[in-house]
Amino acid sequence: MDSLLVQKALTKEELEKVFSIRKIVFVDEQGCPPELEWENEDVSHHFIALSDHQPCGACRWRKTDKGYKLERFAVLKEFRGQGVGRALIATALDDLPADADYIYLNSQLDAMSLYAKFGFVAEGEQFEEAGIQHFKMVKKV
Repeated sequence: MDSLLVQKALTKEELEKVFSIRKIVFVDEQGCPPELEWENEDVSHHFIALSDHQPCGACRWRKTDKGYKLERFAVLKEFRGQGVGRALIATALDDLPADADYIYLNSQLDAMSLYAKFGFVAEGEQFEEAGIQHFKMVKKV
């Protein structure tokens, strides 16, 4: 990988690439029900990661009644372990409003150590979401 860029997905074409990555990772690979995958799209801020100009990852954040929720982190299999996830998290966090005081996410178990590097701490009991075990993680400032 020569260049890695994460940018806000603003055009219809960029959003289609985001949704395509999420479909491959969540619906095809992990077996998540499609109807659970496509919600809150219109109130979310979407991001796309490009490796040498090729779409390779996606994520989003949205404001909820609890605070700011980071979610739908997806990296295509052939790009995992190359820093794409770290770049997505860093960019999403940088994009949050300055007054974002409560930041949280629901992490799959195998991604918890990555989120912990950004100051997220597990909170509460383990739970199942879309057939996959998760922990709620909250960013400590």
